[in-house]
Amino acid sequence: MPVKIYRPTSPGRRDMSVSTFETITRTKPERSLTVALNRKGGRNSQGRITVRHRGGGHKRRYRIIDFKRERFGAPARVTSIEYDPNRSARIALLSYEDGEKRYIVAPLGVQVGDVLESGPNADIRPGNALPIRNIPPGTQIHNIELYPGRGAQLVRSAGVSAQLVAKEGPRAQVRLPSGEVRYIEMDCLATVGQVSNPDHSNISLGKAGRRRWLGIRPSVRGVAMDPSSHPHGGGEGRSPIGMPGPKTPWGQPALGKRTRRNKRTGKYIVRRGGKRR
Repeated sequence: MPVKIYRPTSPGRRDMSVSTFETITRTKPERSLTVALNRKGGRNSQGRITVRHRGGGHKRRYRIIDFKRERFGAPARVTSIEYDPNRSARIALLSYEDGEKRYIVAPLGVQVGDVLESGPNADIRPGNALPIRNIPPGTQIHNIELYPGRGAQLVRSAGVSAQLVAKEGPRAQVRLPSGEVRYIEMDCLATVGQVSNPDHSNISLGKAGRRRWLGIRPSVRGVAMDPSSHPHGGGEGRSPIGMPGPKTPWGQPALGKRTRRNKRTGKYIVRRGGKRR
């Protein structure tokens, strides 16, 4: 999907770019597949802020996405490609022969009128969901389950895809977008192809107001605070943080500190992603 770049007619327009929405075929969602989405402002059930820099933003309704794809052998026709304000990818509305409608994360290349299917006997084509044991090695996949029947949990954001590397006994090796190679059970479902809207990473918000529309509030640098508010604070003028590595406002190491503690599932990771390969 191309990106529209504005002329610098004002400081807010200077570096702004937006999606052209050429693939969007319907602007209003299927009302029966949406629910009210109450904004929390980053607060938990006790009213305490657990996620900073959240609040405000435009009103949204949540689109119910079918991440399980459990209707095996039932073909469904793509009736529309829609915008979803709750995720970076586009969503596709599927209509089954019995009249049921469901949303899925739209794969790249799927268009209105295409017929998609899920199950072990589905064809290897973008948009079809199959168990990993029925997908040939080397295939690009997304919407991957971690546990059979739970629904897709991995590789769901715009433009990403994983690759099925190899199959070993009851598990398969999958290379995730981060570069991590992980074991996935053969019975887990995965969707063939790449997630739609690959140009999402090329969009520049351009001004602070667009971040506020998304519900993202401003953040203050630690070095601009006083010592009682942040470990980086204090000092005369523009001073360095005065410590070997950066810290969070609560004094914990930041930027590079390994935070994974789940030893139970660590055995499924063949190779770490990112710089720790």
